[in-house]
Amino acid sequence: MAELPLPRDDGDGELILGDLPTTVRDVLTTLTAAGHEVAVVGGALRERLRDGSVTAADWDVATSADPDAVAALFPAARWMNRFGTVTVPGDPLVEVTAFRTEGAYRDRRRPDEVRFGATLAEDLARRDFTINAMAWQPIDLDAGRGRLEDPFGGRADLAAGILRAVGDPRARFAEDALRIMRAVRFAAGLGLRIEPATAAALRDLAATVEGVSGERIREELLRMLNGPTPPSSALREMEQLGILRVILPEVAALRGIPQAKRIPGDAFDHTLRAVDAAPADPPLVRVAALLHDIGKATTLTGGHFLGHERVGADVAVRVLQRLRFPAAETAAVEHAVRHHMFAYEPGWTDAAVRRFLGRVGPERLDLLLALRRADNLASGVGDAGAVAERELVHRIRSVGAAHPAILAGHLAIDGHDLQAALGIGPSPAVGEILDALLERVLDDPALNERATLLALAASLAAQAGSPIE
Repeated sequence: MAELPLPRDDGDGELILGDLPTTVRDVLTTLTAAGHEVAVVGGALRERLRDGSVTAADWDVATSADPDAVAALFPAARWMNRFGTVTVPGDPLVEVTAFRTEGAYRDRRRPDEVRFGATLAEDLARRDFTINAMAWQPIDLDAGRGRLEDPFGGRADLAAGILRAVGDPRARFAEDALRIMRAVRFAAGLGLRIEPATAAALRDLAATVEGVSGERIREELLRMLNGPTPPSSALREMEQLGILRVILPEVAALRGIPQAKRIPGDAFDHTLRAVDAAPADPPLVRVAALLHDIGKATTLTGGHFLGHERVGADVAVRVLQRLRFPAAETAAVEHAVRHHMFAYEPGWTDAAVRRFLGRVGPERLDLLLALRRADNLASGVGDAGAVAERELVHRIRSVGAAHPAILAGHLAIDGHDLQAALGIGPSPAVGEILDALLERVLDDPALNERATLLALAASLAAQAGSPIE
């Protein structure tokens, strides 16, 4: 939806919200016609009130109708959770949730009980922050005219740039500790100052985030990293509030680790610069930038970080597994961290370029180059690094076009060929010989012929003392 004029008050306690997406209007109209109370809530409303724009991929509607009644009105809708949220497909999606109240949060994650049939005021009172506890109830949809329900002063807080918890902040965060991370995300993403009592509660309860599942922490972290503002603002806020040392102690440990860079700062400052310099695409590059130097916390010796990329790669795997990242994503980030210290020189031969590609793998090159670029920018060597990168990419394209099979690790023979020719069964020796042959071929692609490779294999096996028939 395009940017619109800011919503305006008409002087009679009503708010002109402006045009709504067709799917949203249809949902509101259908529910109202069926005799149910409705209201627009959530992020889309907050965006309209804040700056007149709407970038939300979905809209939230709250209603007095119970989930069964909502689902009956929209046959294509899906009701997939116990919180009464019915998703109505369209562009944008509309998520319709019944007014509800909630019981205690004994597991500090989900309410023990959800009760439908509440009033709108009761529904707003259970929400986390004042800026999320507002609702617009339509009076005349054609005119975009309605009434703003704002019992906790969310609109004034939004205008003043303040993030404030609804009611007692300690009670809000004790209900669900993930709200502690959400507070940081909203504050950083919307450029808000955290109100003092809310900030005090965040500091006091930061340790409770440890009880939140890895999956939920991962998703909140990814929202921070891929949000509309530089990720460093959220990461720095989490450090100051004591949250970072709970969810990412390996990153927090970089604070105070000295390093010699053209840009002043410690290893933590450098990491923040790298994350900000990293693009959102390719995926995971900001995750890799966040973790690329975590090995420095334990490898400083004589002014150097010996093998920090190898140590960091191993630590990164443990971090990502703790946060329940998928195995393929964990492997991709681990690979990027392990290899990010490569330094291309114009004197590299074609064989050196082939070896580099054989080592890092063509399929993971984009992520690795993006990480290296961000690291260079954060180190103050962006221009020189960019020139070297362009030359390396040019060399890779040239070498890759000439020998794509070799760079993919495809030899003219495989393990079965070796076993048959050498008269040996399956064993580690087969893999060792294939690796040795690949090294020879990377040096000289002309060797990648069946007869030549089998002759080389026989020679290697004889040197190793393997039985040959």
